[in-house]
Amino acid sequence: MADASPPARKIGITETGFLTDSWYLAATSAELESGRQFRRILLGDPVMLGRTASGEAFAMRDICPHRLVPLSEGKQIETDGAPTVQCPYHGWRFGTDGHCKLMPSLAPGQEIDPARVRVRTYPLHEANGAVFIYIAHDPRNTAPPVLPPPTFGPLPAKPKFTLTRTFNAHMDDAVVGLMDPAHVPFVHSQWWWRPPSAGLKLKEKPFEPRPRGWAIAKHTPSSNSLPYRIVFGGAVTTEIIFQLPGFRWEIVENEKTRLLTLTCLTPIAPKETQITQLTWWTGAPLLNLAIPLLKPAGHKFLDQDGDMVDLQNQGLAYQTNMLWIDDIDVQAKWYQILKREWANARTEPRDFVNPIEPRVLRWMS
Repeated sequence: MADASPPARKIGITETGFLTDSWYLAATSAELESGRQFRRILLGDPVMLGRTASGEAFAMRDICPHRLVPLSEGKQIETDGAPTVQCPYHGWRFGTDGHCKLMPSLAPGQEIDPARVRVRTYPLHEANGAVFIYIAHDPRNTAPPVLPPPTFGPLPAKPKFTLTRTFNAHMDDAVVGLMDPAHVPFVHSQWWWRPPSAGLKLKEKPFEPRPRGWAIAKHTPSSNSLPYRIVFGGAVTTEIIFQLPGFRWEIVENEKTRLLTLTCLTPIAPKETQITQLTWWTGAPLLNLAIPLLKPAGHKFLDQDGDMVDLQNQGLAYQTNMLWIDDIDVQAKWYQILKREWANARTEPRDFVNPIEPRVLRWMS
């Protein structure tokens, strides 16, 4: 007789394919205004992000358990000397720890302890002008995160500029599209970056494993990176790193300057992914003058990638299988392998083991 028991549910990944027990970019520090809060959908759930009058960033599920209205539509009020968010419907007040501190409608003698009512909270980490949120697989889990928050080396207190774009794509398709190494001469063929006249050239890059990801090892920029050398001077190197669940950053530096562009992918819904790019640098004063040009150029790049996602959706409406080939699609395969390993490690449970091995990839671009 066949075993009719349902398959065991995976931990570390949702049914929609989003990784849990993981950190994501929630917002920029500039979005969190003192004494205010707002609603954001993360991994398909409503989250209230806010900052108290004293400067503490906080996050909790944006649903009042009483009548299910968004807490973010309320206001912050001090209760017994501590900051609370007051529900706009019946005035229930919730502290930043998620516990209800006050139910104004309770009459004397009604033995209901407000503190027993709790809204889910999320650990936050704020650094260098970015706010990261930890999404535990178990919504009732209050244990410390299983991973430290992401770090990207020494950075200024805030980014020089930030770009955002929402892709109409599952996070997996957004990740694969942004890391694809061979689309640049066809999608980003601006005269000032990579004109068609440049033609296709052989690229040969050494890849190596990194914590929960991989990297193109530090190397001298290719010929289409002339602007980097103009701004930074000689002896410039580039390093590109990807890390689960969806962080990709490029470091361009020499002895005097360091530029880091971080691309963060945050899933909103099954076919909606927030792309946020933050750029920091130290040194390179010419770049400060170029910000009015860099921002529209960056928006142009994101828009071109987003437009290509929209075109891809026309094919996905009829077919989901894609023909992946070596070597340009190896990174896409690595991403899927790492996701499976993360879910398996969280489910069994055991330590995550990066299965990626050093390899040189070659492609024409």
